[in-house]
Parts: sequence; C-alpha cells; structure tokens
Amino acid sequence: MTRTPTTDDWGIDASWLDALDEEHEVAQETIDRLREIIGRPPADLEERAPIVARPGDALEVDAIDVICEDGEVRSVDGSLPADFPLGYHWFQSPEGRRRRLIVSPGRCWLPEQRSWGWAVQLYAARSRESWGIGDLADLRSIRRMAADQGAGFVLINPLHAVAPVPEQEASPYLPATRRFLNPIYLRVPEVPGAETVDLEEDAGRALNDGELIDRDAIWARKREVLMRIFFAHGGGEAFGRWREEQGQTLQDWATWAAISEEHGADWHTWPEELRRPGSPALTTYVEQHGAVVAFHAWLQWALELQLTAATDGMTVIQDLPIGFAGGGADAWTWQDVLADGVSVGAPPDAFNSQGQDWGSPPLIPWRLRDADYEPFIQSIRATISGAGGLRIDHVMGLFRLWWVPRDGTAADGAYVRYPAEDLLGIVALESYRAQALVVGEDLGTVEDGVREAMAEHGVLSYRLLWFEDDEPATWPAEAMAAITTHDLPTVAGLVGGADLAEQREQGTGTEEELARGRSSLLEHLPGVAEGSSAEAAVERAHQLLAQAPSLLLSATLDDAVGAPRRPNMPGAGGRPNWSLPLPVPVEDLPGHPLLRAVVRTLADGVTRGTD
Repeated sequence: MTRTPTTDDWGIDASWLDALDEEHEVAQETIDRLREIIGRPPADLEERAPIVARPGDALEVDAIDVICEDGEVRSVDGSLPADFPLGYHWFQSPEGRRRRLIVSPGRCWLPEQRSWGWAVQLYAARSRESWGIGDLADLRSIRRMAADQGAGFVLINPLHAVAPVPEQEASPYLPATRRFLNPIYLRVPEVPGAETVDLEEDAGRALNDGELIDRDAIWARKREVLMRIFFAHGGGEAFGRWREEQGQTLQDWATWAAISEEHGADWHTWPEELRRPGSPALTTYVEQHGAVVAFHAWLQWALELQLTAATDGMTVIQDLPIGFAGGGADAWTWQDVLADGVSVGAPPDAFNSQGQDWGSPPLIPWRLRDADYEPFIQSIRATISGAGGLRIDHVMGLFRLWWVPRDGTAADGAYVRYPAEDLLGIVALESYRAQALVVGEDLGTVEDGVREAMAEHGVLSYRLLWFEDDEPATWPAEAMAAITTHDLPTVAGLVGGADLAEQREQGTGTEEELARGRSSLLEHLPGVAEGSSAEAAVERAHQLLAQAPSLLLSATLDDAVGAPRRPNMPGAGGRPNWSLPLPVPVEDLPGHPLLRAVVRTLADGVTRGTD
C-alpha cells in the first residue's frame, strides 16, 4: 500500500520514505525552521499567480481580455478555446490588473526515430589544439565524428558560467548562473578579432601537458588573451546589435561578472551598495567600469557564435543543474525569491548513508509563483536554446526538493513541495518552441507518480544498466538508456578494480560497503567473467545496452576508450573531481578500436529496433 506523506500549508512533508520504503518522521524543530524561512504568501497570491493551462482547458475566470504575445487581444470566458495560441500571455482586467497566462501544449517535443549518441564531459575532451581544456571547437569535432558514425545526438555536461575569478569552480553542477555560458570553453584563436593580436598559442597549448585540467591556469591565460582581443577589436557593429537585443538580462550578468572580479564570487561580501540589482550605486559602477562590463557581455556573444557552429546539424543535449551557487549571479538577481539559511540536497539513502548537501539555495515555491515563474523560465529557455535537447538534472526537484538547514546535517532536512504540474507545462512549452527533446534524470529514490507525470508530459526517463534489475529489453521506449553516469564507475574501472581501489583510498565507505556496492554493479554485467579484460567488459556492456528499446541509447566517451576513472566521485573531497582529461585526444577518437566496436554495437541495436 502506497503511503502519501502529510504536507502542510507551507508545502513541507512531515515524513519521508527511504529507498527501503521505510518511513521517517521529520523533526518538529526542522519543520518550524523551514516554515519561518518559507514565510506566509500574501493573501491575494491565488488571484494574481500565473495560470498554466492547455488549449481547451476550463479556467476559473469570468469573461476577460487576454493580451497575447503578438499583441492580439482575445476574450476568454470560462475556458480556453481549442485554437488558443501557445505562449506567454496576460490577462487584463477592466481595472488594469495583469495576470500571466501560460498556454502549453502539455507534452514535450519528441523525435520520431530512435538514435544512439555520445555522452561527453566536454572539459575532458582535449585536442592537440586545446588550451588545457576541451572547448567548443572540440565539441564541433566530436559532433562531426558522431554524425559520420551515424549517431543522432551528443549529450554534454553543463556549460554554464562560473564566477570569473582566479580560483575557478570545478563542478559544472554549481554554476554562478544557469542562463549564460562559461568563457573557459572558448577556442581563443576562433574568437572574432583574434587575428589582430599575438595569441601566444604555444603557451596556450602547453596547458595540455598537465595530467589534470588546471582551470585556474587555463582561465588566467585565456582571460588575458581574450581581453587583449576585445580591446583590439571590440566586436564591431555585430556585437553592438546583439548586445542591444539581449537587453537587461545580459547587462545584469555582465555587471555581476565585472563586480565579482573586483570584490569576489559571493555577492553577500560585496560593498552593501552593490548587493542589489537596480540600485543607484550600480548605475555609477557601470559608468566607471563600462569597458569591463562590455568585455563580459562580449564573451557571451563569442560563446553564442561558437556554440552555434559546434551544434549545427545535430541534437546536442545540454544539461540543466538542479541549482546554482548561493553567491552567484542568479542568486544575486533573484535574491528575493530564494530561501535563506538552507541548501538543496538529498536524504540518506542506499548510496550515501549520511545524505547529501549540494550547496545550492532553493527557490521558495510561492515566491517563484509570485515572480511569474520567470527564474525557471529563463533557466530552461537559456539551456535548451539552439541545441535541440535538454537534460534536467534531478528531475524529481520539479516535484519536491530536500531542504537542508544551514545549522544541521543533510539528514536533518525535509522535503518541500513545488508546483510540478505548472513547471512541467513550462518545460513542455519551451521544448515545443525549440523543437528540443527533454530527458529527466530520475535516478535514485523516485516517489510514486513522478515517472507517470513525466510520461504524460513527454519527458524521457533515464535508465541505467548499473541501476536497473530488469533486462534491458524490457526498459521503457520513452527513455534514454545508458550504462553509467559521471557519478558512477566506468566499466573498465569497475571490472578492473581501479574504481574500488580509489574509493578505498578516498575513504568513501567501509570495506564491506564498498565490496557490496561493487558486487551489486557486477551483477548487472552477465557474461563478464572474473578477470575479463576491460575491452571485453566494455563490449559486453554495450551489447546489453543495445537490447533496450528506448528512444535514445547513450554511451560515454569514457567507456568507449576504456578510461578507468569516473569523472566525479561523490564524497571524495580530496580527489580531482571534474578535472580528469580523457586519455585519448579528440583527433584520435575516430580510429580508436574499442570506440569503433561500441559504434558498431549501438548502430546495430538501433537498426534492429527499427526493422
């Protein structure tokens, strides 16, 4: 019998179920603290909060005019006409009050044909022309390779910007913003105007010599050269027109980036007069530092040009992190919508007995509604833009998030509910408009109803060989199927024992826990005998994956070249997470024998599934 937790008026669940279906009560002290943080919504919120609906839906509104996106005025009385245009509109009352109306198709866009593709940690995919880190020109090369191999998509790690400070944030899942890109991914010689300065390319390429990806050194080198290009060239009229089209959103980002270079990555520590967007002091700051602000806007223009070239002609699935840094640009812009004194995480589960604290501040649900969902809309739209696909990290966060009080541990948190139906409707609208597929990362503990709601809205599930107990042939069709993720062992690391040895070294569990975890994963590789070679295990794993009838089959480049180390090991603070380059340069990938075998296996699997 399914148990539904009691949710109070603040959206807080009084209890939660763990992976073993055991119920845990939330401490009253935690509930009281979270209620204080969330606060009471205004009495008239329900009268002014956005309505998210589909054409033909009944609405609880009397006869009223709707100002559509294109300026057309239509009258609505009781229900939306079946032919009502999709988009972001406004109810307009006779007294002049406005209320947002978001009309969604209800289902995300989906491709008609099955396909396979590569999952790529772009920073790790270095070529001989890279400056220490995989960049957008390397993505272009990988996209061309994938197209030549018959792949249908490339899935990449989040490319969102971090603070442009000397100490660069390594994790792609803790960005300063989910609306702008990280200039560390620029291929400097291809930036407009690069030919006007001495790039000192040998010094840039020398950054490839390091065993690890040294973001601090890479950003220092790239920033210095990019600044010289900007002052020598400036982008001309094309950049000026683009910057004007982007409006205040870009200006706010560029302003935050300029201030962070001077005063640090956390806006809470800035001079008080700079801590609020729109303050008079900010206007003065921009006037005094206009060139640096323009530089950060120019970087985004250059990034858009290179990303467009890199993704041209193929679906590139971009990754949306669950949150952003509490001192970052999005937190600065939307500080009145964020919860103060808590962060997002996960309760204790079978994979982490202590729970997890991911460090990102959550949006307060009622304040998100009161902001017309704008923080969510902008994040979805920016990440899905122009690439053909979106992967939503921890998609369960559209339904509920685990809030961890600042003065407690991850185990001391509670779930807070979100308006999932509205958020899924917005995702569907943005997907439809961009003609982009959407994958929801529904791994770990998934409560009842989440996957059903995802299926109803056309959001693909995410199924892993390491997690699923059922045969791949029985996995759902509306899903992305894969073997592993960036947080889990590679096939070579699992079978050869390198991953277990590294977990022991990092102290991520007891000997018994680690041995049991490895044995559990090895059970998902039937046909791989003890002592099998990494190559044989990789081929077998992809043979199993190819049996899945899922719409998308995803293979990691790490597995395809037999890499023994996973990109990220949660809980291993002393490990160089997110800083391990692929052991094979991008130029050599097409001829790599194991990668070629993976291509044949997955291509055959897709062909068999469509016959």
